[in-house]
Amino acid sequence: MKQILNFINGAYVAGQAGKTFKNINPVDGSLIGMVSEAGQPEIDAAVAAARAALEGPWGKMSIAQRVDLLYGVANGITRRFDDFLEAEIADTGKPHHLASHLDIPRGAANFKIFADVVKNVPNEFFEMTTPDNKTALNYALRRPKGVVAVICPWNLPLLLMTWKVGPALACGNAVVVKPSEETPSTAALLGEVMNEVGIPAGVYNVVHGFGPGSAGEFLTTHPGVNAITFTGETRTGSAILRAAADGIKATSMELGGKNPAIVFADADMDAVMVGLKRSVFENTGQVCLGTERVYVERKIFDKVVQRLKEVAETLKPGHPNDHDADFGPLISQEHREKVMSYYQQAKEQGATVVTGGGVPKMPKELEGGSWVEPTVWTGLPETSSIVQQEIFGPCCHVTPFDTEDEAVRMANATPYGLAASVYSSDINRAHRVAARLEVGLCWVNSWFLRDLRTPFGGSKMSGIGREGGVHSLEFYTELRNVCVKLLD
Repeated sequence: MKQILNFINGAYVAGQAGKTFKNINPVDGSLIGMVSEAGQPEIDAAVAAARAALEGPWGKMSIAQRVDLLYGVANGITRRFDDFLEAEIADTGKPHHLASHLDIPRGAANFKIFADVVKNVPNEFFEMTTPDNKTALNYALRRPKGVVAVICPWNLPLLLMTWKVGPALACGNAVVVKPSEETPSTAALLGEVMNEVGIPAGVYNVVHGFGPGSAGEFLTTHPGVNAITFTGETRTGSAILRAAADGIKATSMELGGKNPAIVFADADMDAVMVGLKRSVFENTGQVCLGTERVYVERKIFDKVVQRLKEVAETLKPGHPNDHDADFGPLISQEHREKVMSYYQQAKEQGATVVTGGGVPKMPKELEGGSWVEPTVWTGLPETSSIVQQEIFGPCCHVTPFDTEDEAVRMANATPYGLAASVYSSDINRAHRVAARLEVGLCWVNSWFLRDLRTPFGGSKMSGIGREGGVHSLEFYTELRNVCVKLLD
Protein backbone atom coordinates (compact mmCIF):
# COMPACT_ATOMS: atom_id res chain seq x y z
CA MET A 1 0.00 0.00 0.00
CA LYS A 2 1.27 3.47 -0.87
CA GLN A 3 2.56 5.49 2.07
CA ILE A 4 2.76 9.28 1.89
CA LEU A 5 5.19 10.78 4.40
CA ASN A 6 6.01 14.26 5.60
CA PHE A 7 9.04 15.89 3.94
CA ILE A 8 11.19 17.71 6.47
CA ASN A 9 14.75 18.99 6.09
CA GLY A 10 15.24 17.10 2.83
CA ALA A 11 14.04 13.71 4.14
CA TYR A 12 10.77 11.79 4.24
CA VAL A 13 9.65 11.12 7.80
CA ALA A 14 6.65 9.63 9.58
CA GLY A 15 4.94 11.42 12.43
CA GLN A 16 6.29 10.48 15.85
CA ALA A 17 2.79 9.78 17.16
CA GLY A 18 2.26 7.21 14.41
CA LYS A 19 -1.06 8.70 13.33
CA THR A 20 -2.17 8.14 9.74
CA PHE A 21 -5.23 8.91 7.66
CA LYS A 22 -6.66 7.50 4.44
CA ASN A 23 -6.10 8.92 0.99
CA ILE A 24 -9.23 8.04 -1.00
CA ASN A 25 -9.68 8.04 -4.77
CA PRO A 26 -12.85 10.08 -5.49
CA VAL A 27 -13.44 8.25 -8.77
CA ASP A 28 -14.40 4.94 -7.19
CA GLY A 29 -13.89 5.33 -3.45
CA SER A 30 -10.89 3.03 -3.42
CA LEU A 31 -8.00 3.42 -0.98
CA ILE A 32 -4.92 5.00 -2.59
CA GLY A 33 -2.76 4.77 0.50
CA MET A 34 -2.12 6.03 4.00
CA VAL A 35 -0.84 9.48 4.87
CA SER A 36 1.37 10.18 7.87
CA GLU A 37 -0.13 12.92 10.03
CA ALA A 38 2.26 15.53 11.37
CA GLY A 39 2.00 16.51 15.00
CA GLN A 40 3.55 19.35 16.95
CA PRO A 41 7.04 17.74 16.90
CA GLU A 42 7.01 17.56 13.10
CA ILE A 43 5.85 21.16 12.78
CA ASP A 44 8.60 22.24 15.16
CA ALA A 45 11.15 20.29 13.13
CA ALA A 46 9.93 21.69 9.80
CA VAL A 47 9.99 25.31 11.02
CA ALA A 48 13.43 24.79 12.58
CA ALA A 49 14.72 23.30 9.33
CA ALA A 50 13.33 26.22 7.34
CA ARG A 51 14.94 28.75 9.67
CA ALA A 52 18.26 26.93 9.53
CA ALA A 53 18.11 27.00 5.72
CA LEU A 54 17.63 30.77 5.81
CA GLU A 55 20.71 31.13 7.97
CA GLY A 56 22.68 28.65 5.86
CA PRO A 57 23.51 28.33 2.16
CA TRP A 58 20.04 29.29 0.92
CA GLY A 59 20.15 32.62 2.70
CA LYS A 60 23.59 33.36 1.24
CA MET A 61 22.69 32.58 -2.39
CA SER A 62 22.54 35.29 -5.02
CA ILE A 63 19.39 35.89 -7.00
CA ALA A 64 21.05 34.37 -10.05
CA GLN A 65 21.82 31.17 -8.14
CA ARG A 66 18.24 30.89 -6.86
CA VAL A 67 16.88 31.52 -10.34
CA ASP A 68 18.97 28.69 -11.77
CA LEU A 69 17.72 26.30 -9.10
CA LEU A 70 14.08 27.25 -9.66
CA TYR A 71 14.47 26.67 -13.38
CA GLY A 72 15.82 23.27 -12.38
CA VAL A 73 12.71 22.59 -10.30
CA ALA A 74 10.46 23.51 -13.24
CA ASN A 75 12.42 21.25 -15.56
CA GLY A 76 12.36 18.49 -12.94
CA ILE A 77 8.56 18.57 -12.80
CA THR A 78 8.47 18.39 -16.59
CA ARG A 79 10.89 15.44 -16.63
CA ARG A 80 8.63 13.61 -14.21
CA PHE A 81 5.43 14.81 -15.86
CA ASP A 82 3.80 11.37 -15.86
CA ASP A 83 4.52 10.82 -12.16
CA PHE A 84 2.94 14.13 -11.21
CA LEU A 85 0.02 13.53 -13.56
CA GLU A 86 -0.68 10.11 -12.06
CA ALA A 87 -0.53 11.50 -8.51
CA GLU A 88 -2.75 14.47 -9.32
CA ILE A 89 -5.39 12.37 -11.06
CA ALA A 90 -5.44 9.77 -8.28
CA ASP A 91 -6.04 12.44 -5.63
CA THR A 92 -8.59 14.56 -7.52
CA GLY A 93 -10.22 12.27 -10.08
CA LYS A 94 -10.14 15.05 -12.69
CA PRO A 95 -10.06 14.09 -16.38
CA HIS A 96 -6.67 13.26 -17.86
CA HIS A 97 -6.86 16.02 -20.48
CA LEU A 98 -7.55 18.71 -17.86
CA ALA A 99 -4.73 17.74 -15.51
CA SER A 100 -2.27 17.21 -18.37
CA HIS A 101 -3.04 20.53 -20.07
CA LEU A 102 -3.52 22.75 -17.02
CA ASP A 103 -2.40 21.47 -13.63
CA ILE A 104 1.00 19.94 -14.35
CA PRO A 105 2.25 22.43 -16.97
CA ARG A 106 1.22 25.37 -14.79
CA GLY A 107 2.76 23.69 -11.76
CA ALA A 108 6.11 23.70 -13.55
CA ALA A 109 5.68 27.11 -15.18
CA ASN A 110 5.06 28.86 -11.86
CA PHE A 111 8.70 28.36 -10.88
CA LYS A 112 10.05 29.82 -14.13
CA ILE A 113 7.61 32.73 -14.15
CA PHE A 114 8.53 33.93 -10.67
CA ALA A 115 12.22 33.28 -11.21
CA ASP A 116 12.02 35.68 -14.15
CA VAL A 117 10.02 38.23 -12.16
CA VAL A 118 12.56 38.32 -9.34
CA LYS A 119 15.45 38.50 -11.79
CA ASN A 120 13.97 41.51 -13.59
CA VAL A 121 12.14 43.49 -10.90
CA PRO A 122 13.38 47.10 -10.63
CA ASN A 123 14.36 48.73 -7.35
CA GLU A 124 13.57 52.27 -6.16
CA PHE A 125 16.28 54.91 -6.09
CA PHE A 126 15.99 58.52 -4.93
CA GLU A 127 18.54 61.28 -4.63
CA MET A 128 17.88 64.02 -2.09
CA THR A 129 19.47 67.17 -0.70
CA THR A 130 20.18 67.09 3.03
CA PRO A 131 19.51 70.02 5.40
CA ASP A 132 23.22 70.90 5.31
CA ASN A 133 23.18 70.99 1.49
CA LYS A 134 24.95 67.68 1.06
CA THR A 135 23.58 64.79 -0.99
CA ALA A 136 22.00 61.55 0.20
CA LEU A 137 21.06 58.51 -1.81
CA ASN A 138 18.09 56.27 -0.97
CA TYR A 139 17.59 52.83 -2.40
CA ALA A 140 15.25 49.98 -1.53
CA LEU A 141 16.27 46.38 -0.94
CA ARG A 142 13.86 43.46 -1.13
CA ARG A 143 14.54 40.92 1.61
CA PRO A 144 12.67 37.65 2.24
CA LYS A 145 9.97 37.55 4.89
CA GLY A 146 11.50 34.42 6.41
CA VAL A 147 9.58 31.20 7.06
CA VAL A 148 6.33 31.13 5.09
CA ALA A 149 3.48 28.74 5.92
CA VAL A 150 1.75 27.69 2.70
CA ILE A 151 -1.77 26.30 3.26
CA CYS A 152 -3.14 24.79 0.04
CA PRO A 153 -6.58 23.78 -1.27
CA TRP A 154 -7.60 20.51 -2.87
CA ASN A 155 -9.16 21.69 -6.13
CA LEU A 156 -5.94 22.53 -8.03
CA PRO A 157 -3.36 21.00 -5.69
CA LEU A 158 -0.09 21.32 -7.61
CA LEU A 159 -0.97 24.49 -9.51
CA LEU A 160 -2.07 26.53 -6.49
CA MET A 161 0.68 25.18 -4.26
CA THR A 162 3.44 26.15 -6.69
CA TRP A 163 1.68 29.49 -7.32
CA LYS A 164 2.73 30.24 -3.74
CA VAL A 165 5.94 28.23 -3.35
CA GLY A 166 7.39 29.57 -6.62
CA PRO A 167 7.43 33.26 -5.62
CA ALA A 168 8.22 32.45 -1.98
CA LEU A 169 11.41 30.62 -2.95
CA ALA A 170 12.27 33.08 -5.72
CA CYS A 171 12.30 35.82 -3.07
CA GLY A 172 14.61 33.78 -0.84
CA ASN A 173 12.12 32.51 1.75
CA ALA A 174 11.87 28.98 3.09
CA VAL A 175 8.47 27.28 3.19
CA VAL A 176 6.48 24.80 5.20
CA VAL A 177 3.64 23.52 3.02
CA LYS A 178 0.47 21.96 4.39
CA PRO A 179 -1.44 20.49 1.46
CA SER A 180 -5.08 19.61 1.82
CA GLU A 181 -5.63 16.29 3.53
CA GLU A 182 -7.65 15.32 0.46
CA THR A 183 -4.75 15.84 -1.98
CA PRO A 184 -1.36 15.20 -0.34
CA SER A 185 0.46 13.42 -3.15
CA THR A 186 1.96 16.04 -5.47
CA ALA A 187 3.24 18.26 -2.65
CA ALA A 188 5.05 15.24 -1.21
CA LEU A 189 6.37 14.17 -4.61
CA LEU A 190 7.80 17.63 -5.21
CA GLY A 191 10.24 16.98 -2.38
CA GLU A 192 11.99 14.43 -4.57
CA VAL A 193 12.45 17.03 -7.30
CA MET A 194 13.79 19.55 -4.80
CA ASN A 195 16.44 17.06 -3.70
CA GLU A 196 17.26 16.03 -7.26
CA VAL A 197 18.02 19.58 -8.41
CA GLY A 198 19.96 20.61 -5.31
CA ILE A 199 17.57 22.83 -3.36
CA PRO A 200 19.19 22.92 0.11
CA ALA A 201 17.55 20.84 2.83
CA GLY A 202 14.99 22.77 4.85
CA VAL A 203 14.05 25.22 2.10
CA TYR A 204 10.98 23.19 1.12
CA ASN A 205 9.09 21.20 3.77
CA VAL A 206 5.74 19.40 3.66
CA VAL A 207 3.58 18.47 6.64
CA HIS A 208 0.34 16.51 6.35
CA GLY A 209 -2.76 16.74 8.45
CA PHE A 210 -5.96 18.58 9.17
CA GLY A 211 -6.90 22.00 10.56
CA PRO A 212 -7.91 22.44 14.21
CA GLY A 213 -5.86 20.33 16.59
CA SER A 214 -3.62 19.15 13.77
CA ALA A 215 -0.93 20.33 11.38
CA GLY A 216 -2.87 23.38 10.19
CA GLU A 217 -3.37 24.84 13.65
CA PHE A 218 0.14 23.92 14.81
CA LEU A 219 1.66 25.62 11.77
CA THR A 220 -0.38 28.82 11.70
CA THR A 221 0.14 29.44 15.43
CA HIS A 222 3.85 28.59 15.42
CA PRO A 223 5.99 31.50 16.67
CA GLY A 224 8.73 30.65 14.16
CA VAL A 225 6.45 31.33 11.17
CA ASN A 226 6.78 34.84 9.72
CA ALA A 227 3.98 34.81 7.12
CA ILE A 228 0.98 32.72 6.13
CA THR A 229 -0.49 32.36 2.65
CA PHE A 230 -3.78 30.52 2.27
CA THR A 231 -6.21 29.61 -0.48
CA GLY A 232 -9.50 28.06 0.56
CA GLU A 233 -12.92 28.74 2.03
CA THR A 234 -13.67 31.97 3.86
CA ARG A 235 -14.45 30.39 7.26
CA THR A 236 -11.06 28.70 7.37
CA GLY A 237 -9.43 31.94 6.28
CA SER A 238 -11.09 33.76 9.17
CA ALA A 239 -9.71 31.20 11.63
CA ILE A 240 -6.21 31.58 10.18
CA LEU A 241 -6.44 35.38 10.44
CA ARG A 242 -7.31 35.06 14.12
CA ALA A 243 -4.29 32.79 14.62
CA ALA A 244 -2.05 35.18 12.69
CA ALA A 245 -3.07 38.11 14.89
CA ASP A 246 -1.04 36.61 17.73
CA GLY A 247 2.45 37.50 16.60
CA ILE A 248 1.28 39.91 13.87
CA LYS A 249 2.11 37.50 11.05
CA ALA A 250 1.75 38.76 7.48
CA THR A 251 -1.14 37.08 5.67
CA SER A 252 -2.29 36.60 2.10
CA MET A 253 -5.82 35.22 1.74
CA GLU A 254 -7.52 34.02 -1.45
CA LEU A 255 -10.91 32.90 -0.21
CA GLY A 256 -14.35 31.89 -1.44
CA GLY A 257 -16.51 33.33 -4.16
CA LYS A 258 -20.06 33.43 -5.48
CA ASN A 259 -19.10 34.69 -8.88
CA PRO A 260 -21.55 36.23 -11.38
CA ALA A 261 -21.64 36.23 -15.16
CA ILE A 262 -23.64 38.98 -16.90
CA VAL A 263 -24.90 38.20 -20.39
CA PHE A 264 -26.28 41.04 -22.53
CA ALA A 265 -28.54 40.45 -25.51
CA ASP A 266 -25.90 41.62 -27.99
CA ALA A 267 -23.35 39.03 -26.83
CA ASP A 268 -21.90 36.42 -29.18
CA MET A 269 -23.93 33.40 -28.10
CA ASP A 270 -21.26 30.87 -29.05
CA ALA A 271 -18.66 32.76 -26.98
CA VAL A 272 -21.12 32.86 -24.09
CA MET A 273 -21.61 29.10 -24.19
CA VAL A 274 -17.88 28.41 -24.44
CA GLY A 275 -17.29 30.63 -21.43
CA LEU A 276 -20.15 29.31 -19.30
CA LYS A 277 -19.39 25.68 -20.07
CA ARG A 278 -15.95 26.19 -18.59
CA SER A 279 -16.79 28.57 -15.75
CA VAL A 280 -19.77 26.59 -14.46
CA PHE A 281 -18.71 22.99 -15.07
CA GLU A 282 -14.92 22.73 -15.48
CA ASN A 283 -13.22 20.72 -12.73
CA THR A 284 -16.77 19.72 -11.67
CA GLY A 285 -17.39 23.31 -10.58
CA GLN A 286 -14.62 23.11 -8.00
CA VAL A 287 -12.88 26.33 -9.06
CA CYS A 288 -12.76 29.41 -6.85
CA LEU A 289 -13.21 31.58 -9.96
CA GLY A 290 -16.15 29.53 -11.25
CA THR A 291 -19.60 30.95 -12.08
CA GLU A 292 -22.53 30.03 -9.85
CA ARG A 293 -24.78 33.01 -10.72
CA VAL A 294 -25.72 33.83 -14.32
CA TYR A 295 -27.64 37.05 -15.08
CA VAL A 296 -29.14 37.19 -18.58
CA GLU A 297 -30.89 40.06 -20.35
CA ARG A 298 -34.55 39.09 -20.44
CA LYS A 299 -35.00 39.11 -24.22
CA ILE A 300 -32.50 36.21 -24.59
CA PHE A 301 -33.14 34.54 -21.21
CA ASP A 302 -35.00 31.47 -22.51
CA LYS A 303 -32.46 30.96 -25.27
CA VAL A 304 -29.51 31.03 -22.88
CA VAL A 305 -31.21 28.68 -20.43
CA GLN A 306 -31.93 26.20 -23.21
CA ARG A 307 -28.40 26.39 -24.59
CA LEU A 308 -26.93 25.98 -21.09
CA LYS A 309 -29.15 22.92 -20.55
CA GLU A 310 -27.86 21.41 -23.77
CA VAL A 311 -24.26 22.11 -22.75
CA ALA A 312 -24.73 20.48 -19.34
CA GLU A 313 -26.31 17.40 -20.86
CA THR A 314 -23.42 16.86 -23.28
CA LEU A 315 -20.94 16.45 -20.42
CA LYS A 316 -19.82 12.86 -20.00
CA PRO A 317 -18.75 11.64 -16.57
CA GLY A 318 -16.21 8.84 -16.50
CA HIS A 319 -12.87 7.50 -15.44
CA PRO A 320 -10.05 10.08 -15.82
CA ASN A 321 -8.27 7.89 -18.37
CA ASP A 322 -11.38 7.55 -20.51
CA HIS A 323 -10.56 9.98 -23.31
CA ASP A 324 -14.26 10.55 -23.97
CA ALA A 325 -14.89 11.63 -20.38
CA ASP A 326 -14.90 15.37 -19.76
CA PHE A 327 -16.49 15.47 -16.31
CA GLY A 328 -14.99 14.10 -13.10
CA PRO A 329 -16.25 13.44 -9.57
CA LEU A 330 -16.29 15.83 -6.65
CA ILE A 331 -13.28 15.59 -4.37
CA SER A 332 -14.89 13.45 -1.65
CA GLN A 333 -18.05 11.89 -0.32
CA GLU A 334 -18.16 14.59 2.36
CA HIS A 335 -18.10 17.33 -0.26
CA ARG A 336 -20.73 15.49 -2.29
CA GLU A 337 -23.00 15.51 0.75
CA LYS A 338 -22.56 19.27 0.97
CA VAL A 339 -23.32 19.82 -2.73
CA MET A 340 -26.28 17.45 -2.64
CA SER A 341 -27.66 19.33 0.37
CA TYR A 342 -27.82 22.43 -1.83
CA TYR A 343 -29.43 20.44 -4.62
CA GLN A 344 -32.11 19.44 -2.11
CA GLN A 345 -32.48 23.01 -0.81
CA ALA A 346 -33.06 24.24 -4.35
CA LYS A 347 -35.98 21.85 -4.76
CA GLU A 348 -37.41 22.74 -1.36
CA GLN A 349 -37.18 26.45 -2.14
CA GLY A 350 -39.14 26.00 -5.37
CA ALA A 351 -36.42 26.19 -7.98
CA THR A 352 -37.10 25.08 -11.52
CA VAL A 353 -34.56 22.32 -12.13
CA VAL A 354 -33.66 22.88 -15.76
CA THR A 355 -31.34 19.87 -15.76
CA GLY A 356 -29.52 17.68 -13.28
CA GLY A 357 -30.11 17.96 -9.57
CA GLY A 358 -29.14 14.44 -8.63
CA VAL A 359 -26.54 11.68 -8.86
CA PRO A 360 -25.75 10.18 -12.28
CA LYS A 361 -26.02 6.47 -12.88
CA MET A 362 -22.45 5.23 -13.18
CA PRO A 363 -20.93 1.88 -14.18
CA LYS A 364 -20.64 -0.56 -11.27
CA GLU A 365 -16.89 -0.04 -10.91
CA LEU A 366 -17.41 3.72 -10.41
CA GLU A 367 -20.49 3.65 -8.17
CA GLY A 368 -18.36 4.28 -5.08
CA GLY A 369 -17.16 7.60 -6.47
CA SER A 370 -18.26 11.10 -5.51
CA TRP A 371 -20.40 11.80 -8.57
CA VAL A 372 -23.09 14.46 -9.00
CA GLU A 373 -24.97 15.76 -12.03
CA PRO A 374 -24.23 19.07 -13.75
CA THR A 375 -27.15 21.22 -12.66
CA VAL A 376 -28.92 24.39 -13.81
CA TRP A 377 -31.69 26.15 -11.89
CA THR A 378 -33.99 29.11 -12.47
CA GLY A 379 -36.82 30.74 -10.52
CA LEU A 380 -35.27 31.48 -7.12
CA PRO A 381 -35.14 34.92 -5.46
CA GLU A 382 -31.82 36.65 -4.88
CA THR A 383 -32.18 35.96 -1.13
CA SER A 384 -32.10 32.19 -1.65
CA SER A 385 -29.22 30.21 -0.13
CA ILE A 386 -28.60 28.84 -3.64
CA VAL A 387 -27.92 32.36 -4.90
CA GLN A 388 -26.09 33.66 -1.82
CA GLN A 389 -23.88 30.81 -0.58
CA GLU A 390 -20.86 29.24 -2.25
CA ILE A 391 -21.71 25.67 -3.30
CA PHE A 392 -18.46 24.74 -5.09
CA GLY A 393 -20.09 22.25 -7.38
CA PRO A 394 -21.08 21.96 -11.07
CA CYS A 395 -24.15 24.15 -10.86
CA CYS A 396 -25.54 27.62 -11.46
CA HIS A 397 -28.71 29.63 -11.04
CA VAL A 398 -29.87 31.74 -14.01
CA THR A 399 -31.80 35.00 -13.43
CA PRO A 400 -33.20 37.49 -15.97
CA PHE A 401 -32.57 41.24 -15.86
CA ASP A 402 -33.98 44.21 -17.75
CA THR A 403 -31.42 46.99 -17.30
CA GLU A 404 -27.69 47.37 -16.90
CA ASP A 405 -28.12 48.91 -13.47
CA GLU A 406 -30.25 45.98 -12.34
CA ALA A 407 -27.66 43.47 -13.53
CA VAL A 408 -24.83 45.27 -11.71
CA ARG A 409 -26.90 45.59 -8.54
CA MET A 410 -27.67 41.88 -8.43
CA ALA A 411 -24.12 40.89 -9.31
CA ASN A 412 -22.76 43.00 -6.42
CA ALA A 413 -25.40 41.85 -3.91
CA THR A 414 -23.14 39.29 -2.22
CA PRO A 415 -20.59 39.35 0.60
CA TYR A 416 -18.06 37.87 -1.82
CA GLY A 417 -16.04 39.67 -4.48
CA LEU A 418 -13.65 37.36 -6.27
CA ALA A 419 -14.40 37.22 -10.00
CA ALA A 420 -16.98 38.04 -12.66
CA SER A 421 -17.56 37.74 -16.39
CA VAL A 422 -19.32 40.18 -18.73
CA TYR A 423 -20.52 39.17 -22.19
CA SER A 424 -21.38 41.95 -24.66
CA SER A 425 -20.37 43.11 -28.13
CA ASP A 426 -20.67 46.73 -26.92
CA ILE A 427 -17.12 47.34 -25.71
CA ASN A 428 -18.03 50.65 -24.07
CA ARG A 429 -20.68 48.96 -21.98
CA ALA A 430 -18.33 46.07 -21.17
CA HIS A 431 -15.71 48.50 -19.82
CA ARG A 432 -18.35 50.42 -17.91
CA VAL A 433 -19.88 47.35 -16.26
CA ALA A 434 -16.51 45.76 -15.46
CA ALA A 435 -15.47 48.91 -13.61
CA ARG A 436 -18.65 48.82 -11.50
CA LEU A 437 -18.37 45.20 -10.37
CA GLU A 438 -17.00 44.71 -6.84
CA VAL A 439 -14.53 41.95 -7.68
CA GLY A 440 -10.81 41.38 -7.92
CA LEU A 441 -10.93 39.98 -11.46
CA CYS A 442 -13.33 40.59 -14.31
CA TRP A 443 -13.27 38.94 -17.72
CA VAL A 444 -14.99 40.33 -20.79
CA ASN A 445 -16.23 37.80 -23.37
CA SER A 446 -14.03 35.08 -21.84
CA TRP A 447 -13.19 33.25 -18.63
CA PHE A 448 -9.94 32.17 -16.92
CA LEU A 449 -7.84 33.97 -19.51
CA ARG A 450 -4.78 34.63 -17.37
CA ASP A 451 -1.60 36.63 -17.85
CA LEU A 452 0.33 35.52 -14.78
CA ARG A 453 1.93 38.95 -14.41
CA THR A 454 -1.41 40.54 -13.55
CA PRO A 455 -2.87 40.95 -10.02
CA PHE A 456 -4.93 38.03 -8.73
CA GLY A 457 -7.12 38.13 -5.63
CA GLY A 458 -10.50 39.03 -4.22
CA SER A 459 -12.30 41.81 -2.40
CA LYS A 460 -14.81 41.79 0.46
CA MET A 461 -15.03 38.26 1.94
CA SER A 462 -13.09 36.82 -0.99
CA GLY A 463 -9.69 37.69 0.35
CA ILE A 464 -6.87 40.00 1.29
CA GLY A 465 -3.91 40.86 -0.91
CA ARG A 466 -2.88 40.16 -4.49
CA GLU A 467 -0.75 37.50 -6.12
CA GLY A 468 0.84 37.37 -9.57
CA GLY A 469 3.92 38.99 -11.08
CA VAL A 470 5.43 41.77 -9.00
CA HIS A 471 2.28 41.76 -6.84
CA SER A 472 3.42 38.47 -5.30
CA LEU A 473 6.72 40.07 -4.39
CA GLU A 474 4.89 42.62 -2.24
CA PHE A 475 3.83 39.78 0.05
CA TYR A 476 6.90 37.53 -0.03
CA THR A 477 9.43 40.30 0.60
CA GLU A 478 10.03 43.10 3.05
CA LEU A 479 11.21 46.40 1.61
CA ARG A 480 14.24 47.84 3.39
CA ASN A 481 15.26 51.40 2.65
CA VAL A 482 18.94 52.30 2.81
CA CYS A 483 19.84 55.99 3.06
CA VAL A 484 23.49 56.92 2.44
CA LYS A 485 24.65 60.44 3.14
CA LEU A 486 27.55 61.42 0.89
CA LEU A 487 30.22 63.15 2.93
CA ASP A 488 31.62 65.38 0.18
